[in-house]
Amino acid sequence: MLKILIVEDEPLLATTLKHLIELNPRFQVTNIADDLATALEAVEERRPDLALIDLQLARGSTGFSVAVKLNELGIACLFTTGKAPPFAMPDLALGCLAKPYTEEDVVRALKAAEDVLRGRERLRPSLPENLLIYNPADPTSDGGDEETFLDPDAYAARQSIRTRLTRWLAAT
Repeated sequence: MLKILIVEDEPLLATTLKHLIELNPRFQVTNIADDLATALEAVEERRPDLALIDLQLARGSTGFSVAVKLNELGIACLFTTGKAPPFAMPDLALGCLAKPYTEEDVVRALKAAEDVLRGRERLRPSLPENLLIYNPADPTSDGGDEETFLDPDAYAARQSIRTRLTRWLAAT
């Protein structure tokens, strides 16, 4: 079972996303947070395998700051946002699921994320059109290259935030 933390500042959307996720018995929501502080509290309370993070959060927090902290704790992230960033951030997240999304989009995105986390390779992945999966080997990748194999070891062996930011800045 994949344990998921939702970091979303809109309560109705967070609750709806929780219900969409829990329609599938393979997934379980551990908690819902609306900013960096509550996300860290939620992780202490019950550690997730994956965090779904909106980029615009409450009380001045951003999804980027949440992703940095959760990555330092070894928790994989998947951005969920209304407007996907124009560049890939494989050091912060597995990818980005753009809003609006359907139940099927959420399930397919979570299955893809679970495959990456568990080290499973799918012959013909069924990804929703609004999901970008980032390639950790290529920080300039926009996730659109379907032939790219996603190496789960690249996500498991996280580097320090300073190393990741330096590498990311050098690529831009």
